[in-house]
Formats: sequence, structure tokens, C-alpha cells
Amino acid sequence: MLSSPKSILITGASSGIGAALAVHYAAPGVTLFISGRDQQRLDTVAQRCRNSGASVSVWVGDVTDETGLKDWIYSCNDDCPLNLVIANAGAALGATEVKGLHQAAVDSFKINVNGVFNTIHPALEVMAQRRPYPVRNAQVALMSSVMGYAGTARSPAYSSSKAAVKHYGQALRGAFRGVGIGVTVICPGYVSSGMIEGAARMPFQISAEKAAAIIAKGLARNQARITFPWQMMLLARLAINLPGFIVDRINKPWGVRRLEDQS
Repeated sequence: MLSSPKSILITGASSGIGAALAVHYAAPGVTLFISGRDQQRLDTVAQRCRNSGASVSVWVGDVTDETGLKDWIYSCNDDCPLNLVIANAGAALGATEVKGLHQAAVDSFKINVNGVFNTIHPALEVMAQRRPYPVRNAQVALMSSVMGYAGTARSPAYSSSKAAVKHYGQALRGAFRGVGIGVTVICPGYVSSGMIEGAARMPFQISAEKAAAIIAKGLARNQARITFPWQMMLLARLAINLPGFIVDRINKPWGVRRLEDQS
């Protein structure tokens, strides 16, 4: 159990869940390392965290920058050994035309999967080197989605990339259990963020602040998987156990342009 981490690194912290998590954890005695692509928004989040008493360091960059991200993570760990690393950065990409499917899939995996690899692998490397062994006070979290439970017709690229993250995180949890490093997969439903900005309110949508509180509580308990809200968790678990002919009837691209409507 890691109920009160003191050195925390969060990617994608300039908005949405990432920003809410940074603000949630900000407190005197806490060191936050936050990254994002937007300098102004990231600085705004950093100032909010400093106002709560936290020490904050920012890195403006992209999680697809493997070398840059690795160097930053190693530097952060040298400054203050990391207790918790949250690979939160991601993008919801899709295609409205057949010819766009390939690029949407490639870009989704580059950001949502490789970006997680670029974050988690360096973190695990520095954590696993600690002594005594097994290590203590070390935990990583991978941001998946309830859409990662099953392939969804409205977003093939996004749901598939999040499924990869979900499975990889579950595997890592078993692989690092003996090392002493906790691994948690986070599977949110619809959360108010830039990903769905401007869209109609989605089913069971919750605020980023509420999502952050749920995530922090689950991480403190070292839960294997944090899926929320409960309604989405129920639907997700049901979906993966339905017979194929029923899935064919309900798995429709609602809310986005259908391929069969293209001229």
C-alpha cells in the first residue's frame, strides 16, 4: 500500500485527469513532476499545485519523444526518488473515412501505447535498482479506458490502443509483484476533459476532479485495476462476456459518421 506518495510524476498533466491528479496530490512535503505539451496550461497547473504547498517541476514535451522523456524521468528520480509514476498522456483519435483508418491507428498506438512504454519502462528501471530488495514505496499506473475492455465500432483505433495498455499493465503487475513495485491499470469512463470538449454530455460522465479522487483512492490500495464509474464497469464486464451475435447488434458507431454513410 502506498497511501501517501511524496514524489510523483504525471504525464499529460496540463489538462483533464492529469491536471486534476496533480492538484489532488499537491500538498506540503510533496514533490510533483508534471509534463505536457502546452507550456501555458502546464504552468497554470503547476502554480495551482505550488499554491497548495507542493514543490513542482515541469517538462514541456511529447511522450512520443522516447529519449527526451527517459532523460527527464531519470533526472526527476535523481532529484527525488520517485514513489508514483502515472502514465496518463493519451489521445482519442479516429477516422471519418476509410482512407483515414490506417493513420488513425498508427498515431493512436504511437501516443497511447508507445507513449506509455516511454514513460513506464524508465520508471520501472530506476525503481527496480533500489535497495533493500524487494523495493518499497514504488508504484506505476497506466491509463487505459473502459473502451479498452472490448473493441468499439465508434473508435476502433482508440479502443484497441487502450486494450493493449490494459493487457500490458495486467501482465506487468504479475511480473513486478516480487520486485515490490505496484502496477495498476486505470480504466475511466467518460470524464470531462479536452478529449470530449464540445461534445454532447456522454453517458455517466463525471468531472476530472471526481475521477482524480477515485484514482488516488484506488492507487493507495494498490488495486490491480481501477474502473469507474460503476455503471460503466458493469457495462464493460457485460460486453466482454456477450455472445458474438449480440455484440454484432449493439456494436454500432453511434455518435460518429458511419462508414456505410460515406459516398
